[in-house]
Amino acid sequence: MSLVIKSETRDALGKNASRRIRRSGMVPAVLYGEGAESVSLILDKKDVIKILKSETGENTLFRISLAGGEKDAMIKAVQIDPTTDEILHTDLIRIAMDKAIRVMVPLEVTGEAYGVKTEGGFIDFMTREVEVECLPAAIPERLVVDISGLHLHQSLKVGEVPLPEGVKLISEPGAVAVLIQVPHEEKVEVKPEEEAAAAEAAAPAEAAEPEVIKKERKKEEVEEK
Repeated sequence: MSLVIKSETRDALGKNASRRIRRSGMVPAVLYGEGAESVSLILDKKDVIKILKSETGENTLFRISLAGGEKDAMIKAVQIDPTTDEILHTDLIRIAMDKAIRVMVPLEVTGEAYGVKTEGGFIDFMTREVEVECLPAAIPERLVVDISGLHLHQSLKVGEVPLPEGVKLISEPGAVAVLIQVPHEEKVEVKPEEEAAAAEAAAPAEAAEPEVIKKERKKEEVEEK
């Protein structure tokens, strides 16, 4: 673990103080976990972005410099403004390298499914990441699974995803990760008048009155007069 993040202790709390911190290019943060008291900090926004854009993202292990020395840590959560994408706040968690932790790891599929290549289906990604438990140093960047053998209507369950040694699955193993679906037929919109015309055309025609019966009725009418 070579990445070291500098921090400053944050004394002023509250929304106004946080706004001032963000205006200066910094990010308000809090560090907690491992039975120790939480510490309010100020981080350089560039360092936070660097971690988030790395291959391991929020699962990146780093050391954070504090007044009492350096501590192993990870990003636990990041609050982002949905309108401006500005980082509003960051939660950090202390890490003990000899204790297992639970993290979310992204799934990555390889191969071209038989149901897509030959049978005209498409891939429906039902689960993009799974929760696992392992030692911090054993956290995988991603979990790779080959879907080449999947046919139409077949799926790959979370429990079938191969895991590295020392990594334990926490997510529900029966959950579907990938499903090979049949493309849905496009529904054609029918106008009300067209629907009525079609129904009329489909209705059985009224049976014509036989000619003999018509003649008998005419004869009866003449006799009555």
